[in-house]
Amino acid sequence: MATVMERIQRGTPTFSVEFFPPKNDEGERTLWDTVRSVEPLDPAFVSVTYGAGGSSRDRTVRTTGRIATETTLTAMAHLTAVDASMDDLRHVIGSYAEAGISNVLAIRGDPPNDKDAEWVPHPAGLQYTDELVHMVRRLGTFCVGVAAFPYLHPRSEDEDVDTRFFVQKVKAGAEFAITQMFYDADQFLRMRDRIAAAGCDIPIMPGLMPITTAKSMETGADFSGAPLPRHMLDRLEPLVDDKDALRDAGIDLCVELSQRMYDEGVGNIHYISMNRHPAVVDVVSRLGVAADPSAS
Repeated sequence: MATVMERIQRGTPTFSVEFFPPKNDEGERTLWDTVRSVEPLDPAFVSVTYGAGGSSRDRTVRTTGRIATETTLTAMAHLTAVDASMDDLRHVIGSYAEAGISNVLAIRGDPPNDKDAEWVPHPAGLQYTDELVHMVRRLGTFCVGVAAFPYLHPRSEDEDVDTRFFVQKVKAGAEFAITQMFYDADQFLRMRDRIAAAGCDIPIMPGLMPITTAKSMETGADFSGAPLPRHMLDRLEPLVDDKDALRDAGIDLCVELSQRMYDEGVGNIHYISMNRHPAVVDVVSRLGVAADPSAS
């Protein structure tokens, strides 16, 4: 399987898509409908998350393995240290290797049940993400990515601390980063500048999610850890009672933010799909970064 680094370094703008493992048969059907709809568009890669608090590890392994073996897509699996001993982590890493997965996003993860709670490592586990990156690199020939935080990691005291921990992850072997979801372009650019000033030049991919419903306005703010920018609210709030108009405006905003990212030199944008394809397909098609399925 190709590595993420090989897939994003094509010399032209690319995109990738994030899925989460299904919880039931209906969710399984929805996910695979999305996978098959995205596949002809030739994303650089697709990723599969853990559930909240590090749950659904087995489903993540199975889902990522199926994508790797049953589709033409380059698959990346998430790995978190939440509630995991060193033996647990070795087992999951070994399962990824056996499934033919060569790309891993290593993140410490949020505490179970309450993402804002104090982080408490497993008694036989790891404390910091750089330790997890080092473990993954030591146990196989993986291409490893990490998270970046335009609004700062929630447990970082300030920008200097946030930058220092990011640099440690890179020194441990991280080759690329994907940001926490954000909607403020300037916040991303400031983060990228301070990381570059610290001597890190790995690719940092924006994590974006198109807002298409009133509920996703709340979800986006919650996932990003910051309120939606005022200019977005000014365009979306008057449309909350008009589903079609709200969706159209949300797609427009995501296209505009994505284009700003490409114009600023970003090579790949990572779209959070919530296991549904229409919004992501609309965005990447309008941007001209998706392959033309009819040409194959």
